[in-house]
Amino acid sequence: MIRRIVLPTIFALLAYGFWMSPDFKEIAAGVSIFLFGMIFLEEGFKAFTGGILEKFLTRSTNTLWKSLTFGTVTTTFMQSSSLVSVITISFLSAGLITLVAGIGIIFGANIGTTTGAWLVAAFGLKVKISAYAMPMLVFGIILVFQNSKNLKGIGYVLAGMGFLFLGIHYMKEGFSSFKETIDLAEYAIIGFKGLLVFTGIGVFATVVMQSSHATLVLIITALAAGQVTYENALALAIGANIGTTITAILGSLSANIAGKRLAAAHLIFNVITGLIAIVFIKQFLWGVETVSAMLGIAADDHTLKLAVFHTLFNTVGVLVMIPFITKMADVLTNKLPSSEIASSQALYLNDSVLELPDTALKAILNETHHLFENALELICHGLALHRHDLQSEHEVDDVIVKSIYTEKVDLLTLYQQRIKSLYGQIIDFATRAQSRMSSDQIQLLYQVKLANRDIVEVIKDTQDMQANVLSFVQSDNEYIRSEYHAIRVQIAKILRTILHHRADIRDISSQLKETYAYIEDRDIVANGTLDRLIRNGLITDKMATSLMNDSAFAYDICIKLLDMATITLLDVPQGLRIEDTMDMERLPMLATS
Repeated sequence: MIRRIVLPTIFALLAYGFWMSPDFKEIAAGVSIFLFGMIFLEEGFKAFTGGILEKFLTRSTNTLWKSLTFGTVTTTFMQSSSLVSVITISFLSAGLITLVAGIGIIFGANIGTTTGAWLVAAFGLKVKISAYAMPMLVFGIILVFQNSKNLKGIGYVLAGMGFLFLGIHYMKEGFSSFKETIDLAEYAIIGFKGLLVFTGIGVFATVVMQSSHATLVLIITALAAGQVTYENALALAIGANIGTTITAILGSLSANIAGKRLAAAHLIFNVITGLIAIVFIKQFLWGVETVSAMLGIAADDHTLKLAVFHTLFNTVGVLVMIPFITKMADVLTNKLPSSEIASSQALYLNDSVLELPDTALKAILNETHHLFENALELICHGLALHRHDLQSEHEVDDVIVKSIYTEKVDLLTLYQQRIKSLYGQIIDFATRAQSRMSSDQIQLLYQVKLANRDIVEVIKDTQDMQANVLSFVQSDNEYIRSEYHAIRVQIAKILRTILHHRADIRDISSQLKETYAYIEDRDIVANGTLDRLIRNGLITDKMATSLMNDSAFAYDICIKLLDMATITLLDVPQGLRIEDTMDMERLPMLATS
């Protein structure tokens, strides 16, 4: 409803502006070209996020100061806090970073975005940057049409920079000419009222353009042309800082609850920072004059002073909020708890993680773990096991004998409720994500999809042997009872290995190889156990048939669980290869299973 009103209103205001002054067209075109350059620039940097940025991010956010530094450096380099916000929400939604690390990155991005004001004020307005824009656009567009992903990425970056420079040029020229028609400085409002009014205008302008960088450039060029007063420009900068949260808010709409918490933290930080700047405006003005004198900035160079002000109040805001980051994360986690989502609904699959192939891959991996968690309940019911026994430190052989119940659970209904829908969501999401992935990532995705299929087939095998398990674990025949206990122990040991070692890939690698050998040794047909029981008349023919079939089911369950664990117990986005942890001799089986 709001969008239906806002868009026509914007069009109407622009049409009125075009009718009132031809110079307004030049300003509007400059803003449009600048925003188009931002889109190109973001697209270019995304071309280089296939592993490089992700590895750097996951290894550079384990402390608060590293997170702050990452946010500052990447935003300075990319000149787009919006892109950094989107990437951060994507990583947080995929579970790659903590909320505290995400908040640290967003705080750092606020400091990094101040470099844009310095570049425009110190370079963009004092040099004819349109002369640099043309070659960048020519070379950039040529590279955009190349097949190489890296060349295409460089092309987008060059073209993006060219459009940015061209946009700044048109805005600067437009405001200079516009002054001859209408002097906007005549509408200046002094005092505290002006501070509040122009802060609101800054918020509105940034919400409309969804780029604080574009708003700042517009403010600086207008200030340089004398179309806004210095005091009103400061207020506009404060408003732009608050309005930039719209990008994170919009990005969080398609994210999970973790992304929404980050957007809330971003909004809280920028609003508090803005309030600090408004309340202590006199102190900040004194600080600007002091710093400007130290840097040798001329008294009438208001554009550079605006850059100083923008840097000062963002830095102060970060320093004020740093001690409260952990507390903020805790409060947001409590106030925005994970909703009680039915276990059949995906927890990690959302559009925000589709922004980057690696985060999409990680989200699918996390959802596979979620599918396994759901499947574990069904497997335990089918084999008369209790999950708390699997997670205990007691010997598996001892707890399995005591873990017995005879009530048959309807696994088919549970499968329909807990597994089928979630499995379908994973496969559908994987298909959508695949289009943006490299060949190596597609191969990893293929193996993760195989792992999901293994989980589903384990449930079906468990269902096939459920009736016999519940019957024979209570049998008066000690031999058949012992064999079915052994089957349950065999599967329970694998489940315990998976549950205990999911967090330590290097440790589980060798254990999985040992478990493969253990399963081969437990084949009762191959090792002669079944023949001995039949030959000595220790079990009936009916028991022998059931035991032979269920042993085959158990073997398949064990192998599929191990194959699943070999694939999924891997932190894919950190660049580790499945082959690093996989028993290479089993690869042909995985590919054809």
